[in-house]
Amino acid sequence: MAGSSAAHAVGRGVLFDIDGVLVTSWSPLPGAREALEWVRARGARRAFLTNTTSKTGDDIAGALRACGLDVDGGEIVTAARLTGEYLRGAYPGARVHVLTDGPVGDLGAGFELVPADAAAPDVVVLGGAGPAFTHYALSRVFEFMLAGVPVVAMHRSNAWATAEGQRIDTGLYLEGLCRATGVTPTVIGKPSPVGFRAAAELMGLDPTAIVMVGDDVRADVLAGQVSGMTGVLVRTGKFRQAALDTVEGDEFGLVPDHVIDGVGDLPTLLADLWGC
Repeated sequence: MAGSSAAHAVGRGVLFDIDGVLVTSWSPLPGAREALEWVRARGARRAFLTNTTSKTGDDIAGALRACGLDVDGGEIVTAARLTGEYLRGAYPGARVHVLTDGPVGDLGAGFELVPADAAAPDVVVLGGAGPAFTHYALSRVFEFMLAGVPVVAMHRSNAWATAEGQRIDTGLYLEGLCRATGVTPTVIGKPSPVGFRAAAELMGLDPTAIVMVGDDVRADVLAGQVSGMTGVLVRTGKFRQAALDTVEGDEFGLVPDHVIDGVGDLPTLLADLWGC
């Protein structure tokens, strides 16, 4: 690996997706610890942008540290945290119904949370999918949408990878709900540019100085490139060759800047890109 000087990477940064890139089912993937340490040792900045809603940012950092990955909670940008910031600005004091399969702590305060059996809320928020997405729960969201209640989605990811296999996520439910109601939701997390801008601000860098590393060719990599970042796709997690083969001519009109087998190959790529 070329060079060892930290100075070459000052003013640069790496934005990591977490699930499927660094861990699967909260077990580290090969080379994850070494890649994180390599980036830090060269003075580059780091942040972690995740659509995971099953844990708060602090919980995520703790889970990563527990499996040997040195990550601080302040480096993590969650879709729930971004959604809370949006709600406080767009719907201050609103009555909010949240359907998510995880904690709501990262949403913060500034609005009232109401259950599904309450009168029509001011806004509906969809988080990560899971057992909470029952027929009844989704039917209530459907009714609220038909009644004109605006919808905010923490993200629109279609799937995530677990040690047992692929699991469908909110994007698939959201697509059906939108087709049935004609409602266009506000999307906050990836692939929305909101999260990428927030991560760049957290890192104190222009997006052009940031490398985005993800396993989802569209929501992570191409969305990061649209935001001005350099995209790196890893062949782990939810990666599927068929998805990579079909990106040309899609909504972005782009292909990934770089494709590597896994995050363990990232230091070699960054050494070439950064000259260190």
